[in-house]
Amino acid sequence: FIWSVLRILRTDIYAPTGAVMVRRGLMSRGTLLPSRQRRDTARYLVVTEGALVGARITLSGQPVLIGRADDSTLVLTDDYASTRHARLSQRGTEWYVEDLGSTNGTYLDRAKVTTAVRVPIGTPVRIGKTVIELRP
Repeated sequence: FIWSVLRILRTDIYAPTGAVMVRRGLMSRGTLLPSRQRRDTARYLVVTEGALVGARITLSGQPVLIGRADDSTLVLTDDYASTRHARLSQRGTEWYVEDLGSTNGTYLDRAKVTTAVRVPIGTPVRIGKTVIELRP
């Protein structure tokens, strides 16, 4: 157990913080949603604070992995973010955020996330110095 923790900490500390990468989600064209569902359903993940401010990912129903790892959906260059920091996943029409055992924690509107928590549209999610929001 201790070796596993040390290995994770070493990976987090020495992970590259170079290039900024955002892997865009795929949106199926030709699929029209009723107007009410379009307003109530999150369609985008938007970075509102941090180095990637303005970045927007189209949500496709697939989980969004957030962290410093190169294979993350949203790759952060934030020293306060872990390699595999958090995951956003969809359940029905709702999106949930869960912390993946990060060193500094994930916060939903100033409350620390300890289990998978529903993320209302427009509510800030803080990961290190980066803040993201779901948008319709």
